Formats: sequence, structure tokens, C-alpha cells
Amino acid sequence: MNPRLQSLQPYPFEKLRSLFQGVRPDPGLAHISLGIGEPRHPTPELIKRALSENLAKLAAYPPTAGGDTLRQAIAEWLVRRYGLRSIDWKTEVLPVNGSREALFAFAQTVIDPAGDDAVVVCPNPFYQIYEGAALLAGARPHYVNTTSERRFAADYAAVPEEAWRRTQLLYVCSPGNPTGKVLALPEWKEIFALADRHGFIIASDECYSEIYFDEAAPPLGALQAATMLGRGFERLVMFSSLSKRSNVPGMRSGFVAGDAAVLKAFLLYRTYHGGAMSPAVQEASVAAWNDEHHVRENRRKYAEKFARVTPAIQTALEVERPDAAFYLWARTPIADTEFARRLYAEQQVTVLPGSFLARDSGGINPGAGYVRMALVAEIDECLEAARRIVEFATKL
Repeated sequence: MNPRLQSLQPYPFEKLRSLFQGVRPDPGLAHISLGIGEPRHPTPELIKRALSENLAKLAAYPPTAGGDTLRQAIAEWLVRRYGLRSIDWKTEVLPVNGSREALFAFAQTVIDPAGDDAVVVCPNPFYQIYEGAALLAGARPHYVNTTSERRFAADYAAVPEEAWRRTQLLYVCSPGNPTGKVLALPEWKEIFALADRHGFIIASDECYSEIYFDEAAPPLGALQAATMLGRGFERLVMFSSLSKRSNVPGMRSGFVAGDAAVLKAFLLYRTYHGGAMSPAVQEASVAAWNDEHHVRENRRKYAEKFARVTPAIQTALEVERPDAAFYLWARTPIADTEFARRLYAEQQVTVLPGSFLARDSGGINPGAGYVRMALVAEIDECLEAARRIVEFATKL
């Protein structure tokens, strides 16, 4: 067996199952889960129709690089969404089977583990794929805390120079999971300066980019920031997905875009990895990327939920509406694990302890004392969950 597998920690939802072991929640209440960030709004009909109408294409092997039509649709969406001057769909865009698979495989492509001194820098709290990808690529994760004192911005100044010298890959998540923090242009400028100085590659996870609350102010993206700063896409790759944008997590469809030289190497890896996207899924993805009506309606639903749920929960817990994404990051008056376990036992509501999403770094676990609430269900269910959370928290 690969000995590096022993370095992996249990996934947050495995820890949650262990935390709830032996709990017998109130059978008189229906269970409501705010624990997992799985979109539960209906999948748009145009996507389901495109998928079903192209099932005959399952008879052919798809190219790993994806079809021209899909890559062109993604490139055109990038130009529309981020105001890019241009992007070359032949060399700077590559479809992937969801951003999760790509975020993991990317590290296996770009990390050189020779000498056992490679470092991968990632935010803390974080999406655990970053850590697992680093460890299985033979690198050591370095965690950069994002705390409320800094409004959840990463404290890159706290990273030792010795760690930066060994850094080969930096994971960035904007809008962030779990805090919803969106990076502004000065923060991107700092990141690019660090990459220029130390020569590492930036992997920008933007899977929540299309869930925001002001139609006139969409979140800034990495390629957009590079363009605004007069840069090219050197050592920069963004990751995006239809899962949250279009409510199709089961379709496993996303893309990476950016540095052509890096994507050429990534395509070579994926050719051996078996990363080709189903032809029917490609056609459904084209339909999704070409339509914004369903995306605006999706945002409207989230905006309404946050507008109604956030003030309700604020009556009992310290929490703010995020910059973007679909999570509330709420501070707990007791240990986050105890809060989650007792809430489940007494109210049949599942939330995720923040400490499960972070690691001890700089003397603290920056997720401790928080819970993540995913407002992914329809509004009535979210409002009922909020009512139960308030009832529980006010008794603490």
C-alpha cells in the first residue's frame, strides 16, 4: 500500500458520524441537514433535456481535452463573466469532472516531491481536498489561518520565509469555504507578488463564484484580477464548476483555465489518469454555460434565504452574512463539537463543527468555536432549521 495514505485524516463527515454515534434525536422532529454543501435546488430543465437528448453519444470515447464546442462555450463564458480581453479555448481551457477531482489531480501534476521538502500552502479552515492532495503528492501542507480578527483574510505575512522558499503550490478559495470571504484586488496583488518572488503555482478554487447577493457586484476572479493588474496567466490556474452554479453536483462537470504551459502538463497527466468527460455531460454542460437565466434565479433564492435566515439566527448567535457562497459561519457559545452534537440530539438539525474543517496552526484551531451551516435546502426548511437553532441556542 502507498504509505502516504496513512497521513490522511478522516474526512469531516466521517468525524461527524463518529460525533453523532449513540445519539438518539427527538423522533417527533423531521431531520434537517445544514451539514453538507450539496445544492438541493432543482436542476434546470434545459440541462436535463440536453443530457437526455445526447445519450446516443455515449457510444463514443470522449477526448480527454474535451470537445471544441464545450471549450469554446467555457471560454466565451469566462470573457462575459470576468471581462477578460480574450482567452484561448485551445490552450487555456480544459474541462474536468468536477472541481474536486481536478483540485486533487492538479497537485499530483505540479508537485515535485524530490528531497521531501515541497510545501503546499492552503487556507485554514479549508476544503480537505487541498490537504489530501498535498500529502499524496509528497508535499507538506502549510496552513495559513483565516480569522475573524482579519475578516477571514489569509495572513500570508505570518508564513515563514523558509516555507515560502519551499512552496510549490498555493491553494486559494474565493469565495471561501466556510467563511464566504471574497478576495479583493489588493489581496490578489499580494498573492501574485509572492508567486513572482518564489515561483510557485496558484490554484484558485472558485466553485462558489456564482452565488452572491448583489447582481451588480459579482465576486472578483483570479483571471480577472490578473487582467486588471496588467498580468498574463503565468503560474495561475482557476477551477470552476457547474455543481453550485447550476445545481448539478451529480453531473460532475467543471473546468480549469489559465496558464497554457501548466494546462498542457495537466492534460498529459489526465490522459493517463482517465479524466475524460462523458459526451452527454459535455452537451449538457454547453447548455448550462450558455444560459444565465437559471443562474440568476438560483442566486435570487439564496439571497432570499440569507435575508431571512441570517437575522433570525443573529438573535441567538454571533454570525454575519458572508460576502458570497451559501454558508453561514456562526460562532458558538460552547465548544463547536458539543454544540453540533446537542443540536442534533435536541432539535434534529445537523451542522458541521468548524474544528473539523481546520488544523491546529500558530497555537490555535481557527475553526474551533464555529459551526458551518449550509443553506442549501429550500427556504421553508432553512427557516424551520433557523427556528430550531435559535430555540436551542437561547437555552445555553
